[in-house]
Amino acid sequence: MRVLSIRSIVAAVALLATAACASAGSGGTDASGPDLERLEAIARARADSARMTVHEADVEFMQGMIHHHAQALVMSLLAPDAGASPSVLTLTRRILNAQRDEIALMQRWLRERDRMVPEVTENGEMPGMEGSMMHMHMPGMLSPAQLDELSKARGSEYDRLFLTYMIQHHEGAVTMVHDLFAIDGAAQDDAIFKIASDIQVDQRTEIARMQRMLDALGGAAP
Repeated sequence: MRVLSIRSIVAAVALLATAACASAGSGGTDASGPDLERLEAIARARADSARMTVHEADVEFMQGMIHHHAQALVMSLLAPDAGASPSVLTLTRRILNAQRDEIALMQRWLRERDRMVPEVTENGEMPGMEGSMMHMHMPGMLSPAQLDELSKARGSEYDRLFLTYMIQHHEGAVTMVHDLFAIDGAAQDDAIFKIASDIQVDQRTEIARMQRMLDALGGAAP
């Protein structure tokens, strides 16, 4: 059973305040002034408490997915200099826009809960992180050798490698969401549930699109 969300808490207290004000208007006790301020303070306190009470699996998912998305930025930003085809360039622009937005959402969620926030530059670099940190043991992450191979590829070779490796990368993100949902008590926070669900749906859709593009090129890179 899902726990009460922050919105539910605030809405419930607001409803009490509205009812109290209505009662005052019909001859009941006046709920304005100190009483209304007290109800608003209760709403804020309960909302803050719900926001700060988070499952550690949610925190680890957000931090890990930021790392995961950062590598997707690195992979996609190679496309223009690699002479990628127009269709792959369009795909990489879509990935860059979507994953930068999701990184910002996940960073804000962590910041609001006073948790460690991985920083990511526009080009996918993570200041202060050792190179090995970019290759944490997360599903789908490219190895340093694979990333180096992709960075040296050009033209149609880049297209095939990019699609092959980004399918691998996206499948890893879907696995991370699946693993999060399998943890008892995790993903009860509304924001976590929405972000994780959106990632799962969007990346499955892109996997199907990339597989069709790859098939048109003759299949996965060896």
